[in-house]
Amino acid sequence: MARFFRSTATVALCCLLTGMARAEPVTLLFAGDIMLDDGPGRTIAMGGDPLAPFAAVLAEADYRIGNLECPVASSGQAHASKIVTFRADPRVLSILPGRFDAVSLANNHSGDYGRDAFNETMQHHDQTGIAYFGGGRNLAEAHKPLWIERKGLKIAVLGYNEFKPRAFAAGPDWPGVAWSEDDHVIADIRAAKAAGADLVIPFMHWGWEKETQPSERQKTFARKMIDEGAALVVGSHPHVTQGAEIYKGKPIVYSLGNFVFDGFDYPEAQRGWLLRLKLDKSGVIFWETLAAQMDDDGTPWPVPGAFTPCGRGGDAVISECQNP
Repeated sequence: MARFFRSTATVALCCLLTGMARAEPVTLLFAGDIMLDDGPGRTIAMGGDPLAPFAAVLAEADYRIGNLECPVASSGQAHASKIVTFRADPRVLSILPGRFDAVSLANNHSGDYGRDAFNETMQHHDQTGIAYFGGGRNLAEAHKPLWIERKGLKIAVLGYNEFKPRAFAAGPDWPGVAWSEDDHVIADIRAAKAAGADLVIPFMHWGWEKETQPSERQKTFARKMIDEGAALVVGSHPHVTQGAEIYKGKPIVYSLGNFVFDGFDYPEAQRGWLLRLKLDKSGVIFWETLAAQMDDDGTPWPVPGAFTPCGRGGDAVISECQNP
């Protein structure tokens, strides 16, 4: 009888300790392309806030990440070979604190006004406390992960661009973005795992504009990144959403589309997704996409009742969830 009570007490204590050790999941949010020049820039200059319609959704997450699709600077000259260039006034950054914690610089517009404007952009982020990744003052900095530590979970987010011009790529001793070379990306994933990351998330700027389905290149490399240890893969750049798939129980969201952006005359570019994830050390517990409809000024608005992809960790299929 005494042995029974000791055994029962041991089981109860183990269960209690296991429950205490199990941390609450981390809620991570990814937004697609955020362009704060042109229409959104004018809205901010007039005292408006393009992020206000999603303020409550953004506030609920433990950590928020977006792709900043423009330099934020007053210096530099427009890139001579580009048809479309962006440069946002530094005052636009006033809307980001409390809404976004970090932005990716790994895209094809970060270098629109040259290296001086790129450096100035990083300086403004340092001053406002908004972290950045996927770009840096040299190649090594550009490839450093964004480290997120919340609720006992250590997450490494890596950012890469693979859309021209290649001239925006960082070099050994000059600033720029992290270019998506397959071997470098895989090496970075492995290095982040070796450095203690529980989860590694590549945030890719890739795919052909206006194409609503991912290319074979995207599909092949996304699966390769998961084979090498990525917990999931997230993408942007095509200005449209590109659907999602499950590979080995892990989600791949190929393109989130636009989030804050104006100037498009086709409806697919005016509808984007926010990706909301619940994560623990096992990986993705739950994920869902929330629809955002941009108006003519580039301000996104929630779309209640819309059905967008979602799923649970380890599931082999994707469901359609109704947006609240």
